[in-house]
Amino acid sequence: MKYIFDVDGTLTPSRGSINSKFEKWFLEFIQQNEVYLATGSDYPKTVEQLGKEICESVKTCFNCSGNSVWKNGVEIRRNEWQLEDIHRDFLESKLSQSKFHEKTGNHIEERPGMVNFSIVGRNASLEERFLYRQWDEHKNERVKIAVEFNQTFGNNIVVQVAGETGLDIYPKGYDKSQIAAFVKGPTIFFGDKMLSDGNDFPLAQEIMKRTGGRAIQVRDWEDTWKRIKSI
Repeated sequence: MKYIFDVDGTLTPSRGSINSKFEKWFLEFIQQNEVYLATGSDYPKTVEQLGKEICESVKTCFNCSGNSVWKNGVEIRRNEWQLEDIHRDFLESKLSQSKFHEKTGNHIEERPGMVNFSIVGRNASLEERFLYRQWDEHKNERVKIAVEFNQTFGNNIVVQVAGETGLDIYPKGYDKSQIAAFVKGPTIFFGDKMLSDGNDFPLAQEIMKRTGGRAIQVRDWEDTWKRIKSI
């Protein structure tokens, strides 16, 4: 059996670092199993969250939804796609229209092969992120933006809810589903955003098509730890 793990909200608190006790246990798990990481974040952020040892011990680290691929600390594949002006204008209009007042900057973050969009901004503190999460739970703002974007541009480009405050944007077919082609055989995928509007959904669908494939939605890293132990 092979294992794929989302990072943010699955192995760590959102935008946070892995728990020290879980880190020690997870390193032992990696040594005994074939483990892959699948995250929307870039590689430096993943190292910041999980540590260099975990990132270099897994079989492959798929960053930016598989658009930046790393093995043993070396990038071996990279998608150079960039956002077009028409898409950027749409996102900037949604940013200006949003009634959420705590806007911290770095709202459109370009990554290899994708873009992350955030109303609160990537510069937000944990408290500001918490405030936006509460706002979004009430207003459902991210889902509304994603639906409108996909209805407008959905033939070639896709937007999905990602993490606790963002939206991931990438060319059609270059979401996390592309990771499945690199991991052969029965696989279990753990993620926290597996509903149809979440960025773990495409990979979950691909994994479940396989004989012996399973996709397990988790609440947080503690739930992940509990579910790994139960298998």
